[in-house]
Amino acid sequence: MLTLTDVTKSYTAGQPVLRNITLDVAEGEVVCLLGPSGCGKSTLLRIIAGLEQADQGTLMIDGRELSTIPVHRRHFGLMFQDFALFPHRTVAENVAFGLRMAGMGRQAIAARVAEVLALVSLRGYEERSIFALSGGERQRVALARSLAPNPRLLMLDEPLGSLDRTLRDDLVTELRTILKTIHVTALYVTHDQQEAFTIADRLVVMRKGAIEQVDAPTAVYQRPANAFVARFLGFHNVLPIRELAAVAPTLLPPTIKLADGNSLLMIRPDAVTALRLGTLPATHGAALQRAEAPVLTGEIQQMAFLGAAYRLLLVLREGPSTGHPATVRVPADVRNATAKQSVPQQLSFDIPTIQLAPHLEELTVGATVTLWLEPSAISLIRP
Repeated sequence: MLTLTDVTKSYTAGQPVLRNITLDVAEGEVVCLLGPSGCGKSTLLRIIAGLEQADQGTLMIDGRELSTIPVHRRHFGLMFQDFALFPHRTVAENVAFGLRMAGMGRQAIAARVAEVLALVSLRGYEERSIFALSGGERQRVALARSLAPNPRLLMLDEPLGSLDRTLRDDLVTELRTILKTIHVTALYVTHDQQEAFTIADRLVVMRKGAIEQVDAPTAVYQRPANAFVARFLGFHNVLPIRELAAVAPTLLPPTIKLADGNSLLMIRPDAVTALRLGTLPATHGAALQRAEAPVLTGEIQQMAFLGAAYRLLLVLREGPSTGHPATVRVPADVRNATAKQSVPQQLSFDIPTIQLAPHLEELTVGATVTLWLEPSAISLIRP
């Protein structure tokens, strides 16, 4: 439906904010532009909306070049973070604004307003003042106003950014349900990874005006394209490596040499099971004694309570990765809250053959732990 080819934009000569952006968006697809502040995602949205002009490149909608279509005839919807509602108009008057601009009749407007308000769970709110609404209700009014004219493409620029985390988590799930129910094509801009994972069919991860990775949320999470994407998603266990030991030496060479500085090993912290040595069944304990099970030692630098888990930030103290940080998540119910910092922990990275490992009754700093990794938690990525 929407095709972008080599779209480039600069505000200052020699400093492009968008660099050769090429992207296809299918009919009915929800595509999320994800990246840190200043990466160019909102600028790209504004160019598609016609609020900015690209310096070069082409933008096509249903096979027709966008530059030949006046902005007011593109039939695009745009929703901003601040909602941009008319404060002295009722809910119905806000939602009806685009319909009146399009010249729709009064009865048709009333019917359409009632329809979209029901869609966003605001049935009966027509005569309410904007001042009488909560933040979440205002967000729904802004969404209803954007959807009322049946846009060919709906663009949402950080629409939940001003809401608190709990309300945002609730609304983003509902928003995806609405978008998929009416089968609208949508471009969604955010810097929040969890929000992006929840709402998107595909993620477009951006950095410094360029696209780093385009894929389904599960694929981006499980297989980040490079170190930037991994770290932006919160995966801090990115370690330089020089060789790989084969899990099945009879099928693969025992050791695979890698070019220095060109390979990184990423380990997702959520896929690690922490176990105290001595608590394993005999069969699992014996596995730790195998020569091929590498053992690393780390020193805890910081600890953070996250509610359901503790996050331990460590610095590795031996082996080729000495000095590099590592992050481990430990379920909150497996340790007590009397931990102290700067006590070495022993970390063993081993591909497990077990499906479920026993939980610790407690984990205190200073205890020796083994980290069993799921095979899917380990990825080779580009720097």
